[in-house]
Amino acid sequence: MAENEEEKGFVIKDRRRFAEGAAPEEDKQEQQTGGERGAGEPQGAGPEGVFGEEDRAHGPLPEVTMSAFIFSLSSSALVHLGEIPEPETNQPKLDLAIAKQIIDTLGMLQEKTKGNLDHGEETLLKSVLYDLRMRYVQKSGK
Repeated sequence: MAENEEEKGFVIKDRRRFAEGAAPEEDKQEQQTGGERGAGEPQGAGPEGVFGEEDRAHGPLPEVTMSAFIFSLSSSALVHLGEIPEPETNQPKLDLAIAKQIIDTLGMLQEKTKGNLDHGEETLLKSVLYDLRMRYVQKSGK
């Protein structure tokens, strides 16, 4: 009975979605041969990188810049200050501890990048920090 179980082998079912409706050629070959990715390589990693077709379905992402990073942290702080509704619930939620941590992170970023930012980035970071700190003081009642 053990011999019958060993002979059956296994079946690979690829449940990933592809824009063209068919798996890339190398993935088809892996399915047929039962090939495996390296132990340290994340699933879905390949020539396109770690993110697959599904992640790119929403269109191109904005370029990663210092300004985009500052806006991202600022948006997170505004969510935790209750100024922007949470994406999941669409309801505002106040969490001052997390908001303070994000504001402090931006402050640390300002200190660590002093002299290394261009004028626009420096001005943006300074104004975002001022605005977030004032909103924090207003919300916390300090």
